[in-house]
Amino acid sequence: MDRVVITGIGVLSPVGIGRKDFWEALSQGKTGFRTISLFDTASFKVHIAGEISDFDPVSFLGKKGLRTLDRSTRLLSSAAKLAIDDANLQITDENTNSIGISIGTTFGSLHSISQFDREGLIEGPKYVNPSYFPNTVINSPASQVSIRFKIKGFNTTISTGFCASLDAVIYASDFIRLNRADVVLAGGVEELCEETFLGFHNLGYLSGIDGSEPISCPFDARRNGIILSEGAAVLVLEDLEHALKRGAEILATVKGYGNSFDASLPFNSPLGKGGYRGVKWSDDGFKHAGTGLKNAITIALKDAPLSPEDIGFISASANSTKGLDRMETRVIKEIFGAHAFNILVSSIKSMVGESFSASGSLSLAAAVGAIKNGFIPPTVNYIEKDPECDLDYVPNKAIQKNINHVLVISSDPYGQNTAIVLSRYDT
Repeated sequence: MDRVVITGIGVLSPVGIGRKDFWEALSQGKTGFRTISLFDTASFKVHIAGEISDFDPVSFLGKKGLRTLDRSTRLLSSAAKLAIDDANLQITDENTNSIGISIGTTFGSLHSISQFDREGLIEGPKYVNPSYFPNTVINSPASQVSIRFKIKGFNTTISTGFCASLDAVIYASDFIRLNRADVVLAGGVEELCEETFLGFHNLGYLSGIDGSEPISCPFDARRNGIILSEGAAVLVLEDLEHALKRGAEILATVKGYGNSFDASLPFNSPLGKGGYRGVKWSDDGFKHAGTGLKNAITIALKDAPLSPEDIGFISASANSTKGLDRMETRVIKEIFGAHAFNILVSSIKSMVGESFSASGSLSLAAAVGAIKNGFIPPTVNYIEKDPECDLDYVPNKAIQKNINHVLVISSDPYGQNTAIVLSRYDT
């Protein structure tokens, strides 16, 4: 019997806040890209991103204790509040030690570090406000969730790039399987800030960097880079017996998972003579990669246990870059053979953008919606076919279809690969 089930979801994304609005936006193919308001983009060549412009943390958390929290922590805490309420989870002195936190983030503290260090360098370390110091550590968002909601079980932050929030869910699921926790709040967060945007901009990874109109069009031949985004998604993972005992609604089950590192990627090679300086995701960096993703999917299917033919929908990591989109397509064909052309494959990043460490948890939230509401979210902006990307990517319009098993995958440019299978309860 499946041990790990999902009983609540909290989502903050550029296309919707709360799982119902999020699912509705995805089913309608809405995009969440808009002119950036969080910082001045006058010196940049790109001015749009997937910003959550209508975010008001007070409406979720109240005014108390918000003044010193950075945007990442406010986003994650708000998503956690939504998830706890969605699961109707009561946190008490009796059960708090059996509830844990597992969060994936990579750039979550970058803006806080920059601002804190800037003030210290200009004014001197004696004049820095010490109340802002906790924001400069990467585990601050997860820790603040525990503090705010009085959760006293384990607290873990995972930083594995694109795969971080999927890896956080795997970590949480292992704790439940090993009887070390009854409930875990698991997911990811990434905020949109000037420092992160500057990095991706200067590396040339953003769509529109060449002066063209920015567009996120995974698998489309016109793709030329990512649209950077932000978001937070928290899933309430729960032991099945615990969930049934308290009468919780079971949204889906975590059927199986796997991860694998691919050391063949050129991004992992040392720079210098014969090195790979200047290799981009949009170039051929993924040309010889795929072993790690293939291993991760194989492990996840075996763990489920399911055959490739059981999978009805694949939520891809494709982010509108040449190499990643082609590599994912190639691996799917290698794993699923002729059945690959019968599977619906889609990337919600065409609508929500590339939110890096938060992307996996957003994809999981979308996958639960696909199972619960019977729809496959589309890959929007799909117009021109790439001969090397020849699967059914659900172009532009959602498809109504009942499915039992969804495969969510993610690949990081630096080698990490993760796959999770979500299933309908009792299948």
